[in-house]
Amino acid sequence: MKNRKRGFSLVELLIVLAVIAALIATITPVAMNAIKKSKATQVAQNLKTLASAFENYVYVNNADPTFDQLGRDINKEKYNVAFTKSNGGYTVTVMTSEEADIPTVLGIISNAKTSTAGTYTPGLNDKYTGTTKFYYQFYFESY
Repeated sequence: MKNRKRGFSLVELLIVLAVIAALIATITPVAMNAIKKSKATQVAQNLKTLASAFENYVYVNNADPTFDQLGRDINKEKYNVAFTKSNGGYTVTVMTSEEADIPTVLGIISNAKTSTAGTYTPGLNDKYTGTTKFYYQFYFESY
């Protein structure tokens, strides 16, 4: 009887590689979609967090905040907050230049809007750069 060599044949290796390639081809679109949705969720949550931080600061301190007082670890080049004040009421606009999936962001924050407002929008943050992609505007009264 002939002794067979140990190891895999070329055909067996090619079959294994074909199976791995098929798995990667089916998983990649799912992973890319998840990454796209997570980025959009992050952008929407950052807009909501900055809006909430602004409102809470005004309620607690009865004063206008600076951008640094709204939170830490905020990318100052990509987020900004602008506001106008009239008779105790605030109209606040939180904006970002971050890229994200538009339908997902607008689905999370229903009254957010897309924008191409320009490269600079005056506000609390003088380090803000880039074109505004999304903004969230709201009104509240400080009492």
